[in-house]
Amino acid sequence: MKLEIIWSKFAEKQLDEIFEYYFENASPKVAKELLENLLAEPNRLINNPTMGQIEILLKERKTTYRYLIFKNYKIIYSIDPKKRFIKIADVFDTRQNPSKIERSD
Repeated sequence: MKLEIIWSKFAEKQLDEIFEYYFENASPKVAKELLENLLAEPNRLINNPTMGQIEILLKERKTTYRYLIFKNYKIIYSIDPKKRFIKIADVFDTRQNPSKIERSD
């Protein structure tokens, strides 16, 4: 059963901020490549959605969150097998204080 990847508004906002930061502080080329790679990384989940580890910092939530690591980012997601999608909830910069991860819904 293949699942569709969807992005939360919050995760999209994080991608926008990451892109803007690298556009201004590195180069447009670096920003574009990083954004393309971050968008493509979750495609690995389509055939194996449980490959990501469970996010321990969000274990108190009703929803089970998992994550993939790409460079300095955790791509945090949940799986809804009934609705047949994987929802990307957050793109978290791992260089931040880990307690900030609890901000995502």
